[in-house]
Amino acid sequence: MLLTLVVIYLLVTIAIGLYAARRVKNTADFAIAGRHLPLVMIVTTTFATWFGSETVLGIPAKFVNSGLNGVVEDPFGAGTCLILVGLFFAGKLYKMTLLTISDYYRERFGKSVEIACSIIIMVSYLGWVSAQVTALGLVFNLLSGGAISIPVGMVIGVVSILAYTLFGGMWSVAITDFMQMIILVVGLSVITVYASNLAGGADKVVSLAISKDLFKFWPEPSFKDIVFFFAAAITIMFGSIPQQDVFQRVMSANSQSAATKGPVIGGICYILFAFVPMFLVVSALIIMPEQTAVLLKDDPQKVLPTLVLEKMPFIMQVLFFGALLSAIKSTASATLLAPSVTFVENIWRQFKPHMEDREELRTMRITVLVFSSLVLVYAIVMQGTPIYEMVSGAYQVTLVGAFVPLVFGLYWKRATTQGAIFSIVLGLLTWLLFMGTPAGAQFPGQLAGLLAGLAGMVIGSLAPQALKNQQGSHHRVAGLA
Repeated sequence: MLLTLVVIYLLVTIAIGLYAARRVKNTADFAIAGRHLPLVMIVTTTFATWFGSETVLGIPAKFVNSGLNGVVEDPFGAGTCLILVGLFFAGKLYKMTLLTISDYYRERFGKSVEIACSIIIMVSYLGWVSAQVTALGLVFNLLSGGAISIPVGMVIGVVSILAYTLFGGMWSVAITDFMQMIILVVGLSVITVYASNLAGGADKVVSLAISKDLFKFWPEPSFKDIVFFFAAAITIMFGSIPQQDVFQRVMSANSQSAATKGPVIGGICYILFAFVPMFLVVSALIIMPEQTAVLLKDDPQKVLPTLVLEKMPFIMQVLFFGALLSAIKSTASATLLAPSVTFVENIWRQFKPHMEDREELRTMRITVLVFSSLVLVYAIVMQGTPIYEMVSGAYQVTLVGAFVPLVFGLYWKRATTQGAIFSIVLGLLTWLLFMGTPAGAQFPGQLAGLLAGLAGMVIGSLAPQALKNQQGSHHRVAGLA
């Protein structure tokens, strides 16, 4: 019965998404909803996009093992990212008539930087979308009692998301996000109250968390602990700023006010509501202590689904899996769309610069289909990798390769194309060096890559001008002689 209701829910979301697809008449409608979304929908779509499988399954598993210190990257870093976007980036970018974030790199630094950053951004989505696909496979596997294998569940999940994303683009994503966020918030809130009662009250849950030192946030006062803590905090906080899905939400707003306020409100709501799954996993330690202890050793991501399936009535199970699917589908649909639009607009257009709008729209839809297939294969190959790790690893490449050119391009007038190229190359090479050698165990690779990228931008931008000035002074001295 539960699986049947889940299938019905999937069919309803597909129907709503296809209904929204009727609004799509051109590439702007498909990519950024024609810049027609009001503030409330910018808030819901930013919140829903962030609140994915890692928030419901990955963060609780990490929290119960490592405390708040272990989840500094997400939700704290992730939520702060949205706040920073609203405060420092949304206003400047909204004023520009851009379809993708990579369009900005072209306008500011030229085609070479546009292509390089586009590739970096697209690659980063593999891990993030794969985490959502993995979670979908896990959900169908649990609901069917193992009758549906995780890979088959992945296929079913991807097909259900593709059914409306392929046709409706950002319009379908935004409208289904709005509906899914309501289900998500209501469902998890009701379940939290019920779990609190099962555990003997919220005070007992909080007391247990305190006794296990789970609220410890700051690292030990040693250089290594502090630097790894800082690196984890900035991975999504900075690494997700130059991402197409964030940019799409900013550019989809119907006003600059909505574009700037929406991410800030969405980010604050995300940080606050991410505590709900953490509360639930601590409740499980009280409600089913022995079973939870076993699951924490084998697969911590199954703690919450098991708690709901075995200790809660049918209506709570419907609410939980409805909320979980809402979280996964809202994130997955957005992250399938973003790299596909980037590829067509910033890579494919290099080969076909005179594409008509209708042809470009068709190509975007084909790319969504192709990228979805690649993600599905990648998710199946990476099966067994923790969802939280898949998500956090996805943002390191954009942090070291695309963040510095965006910030310096917007806020430093002396930033040059050569500086951007130096930043990208040095950032990526340094990161790969630390990731592939023992040095990465002593100093975080993503922080080393970011520092190298900063140095590359400054040196690459200033050195040629300094050299030119020096040569000019030599010429003047020679002329006087």
